[in-house]
Amino acid sequence: MSAVKATLKPRKSAVQARSVATVEALHTATLQVLTQQGLIRCTTTRVAERAGMSVGSLYQYYPNRDALLAAVLQKHLEWVAEAVELACGRHQGRPVAEMACGLVSALVTAKLRDQGISKALYAIAGERGGAELVARINKRMVAVIAAMLETAPDAHFEDPILTAGISLSAIVGPVRTLLEGNASPAFEAGLEQQTTLLLRGYLQAHQHPVSNKE
Repeated sequence: MSAVKATLKPRKSAVQARSVATVEALHTATLQVLTQQGLIRCTTTRVAERAGMSVGSLYQYYPNRDALLAAVLQKHLEWVAEAVELACGRHQGRPVAEMACGLVSALVTAKLRDQGISKALYAIAGERGGAELVARINKRMVAVIAAMLETAPDAHFEDPILTAGISLSAIVGPVRTLLEGNASPAFEAGLEQQTTLLLRGYLQAHQHPVSNKE
């Protein structure tokens, strides 16, 4: 294990109910400090103070700020991945138009449920270890999207993994534009509808040819 990875690992797992509650309090406090004071001012001291505990208690679970931020980011990304997995499971065997609608809705809703938190976590993704975590979660989502696409009754995909990867990027791209603060009000208002049209057209391009039987 690399030295960087080692520093991002929690000191101990939260197994007992009290430990789980403590970790949850730390995660909540971290998000509050991030959204209200920004990444630079998000220190272990401020997080511990917001959580109502000593910084020593925080260090029982996380060796440093990077490990805490990585844990918060991982929890969020896993929640997004679970939302995508649930949507893909519900849309297996459906026409590709319905798959597109369900996938966009699930991913956009999960990403933008709380824009303040999402923007803060987007900043964390650029921190040490964040890119690797994002890549791992994206790979997980691509796999489940590909599995859904393979069940489409009205389309055939030569390379489901490739199609799934492009589909995911087609949704994440506009969301990223919004989280980076580069979107107009009209862009934000039409994001889900327009992204659904985009993905639907892409997936429908793989539909079976229509028969010309008399």
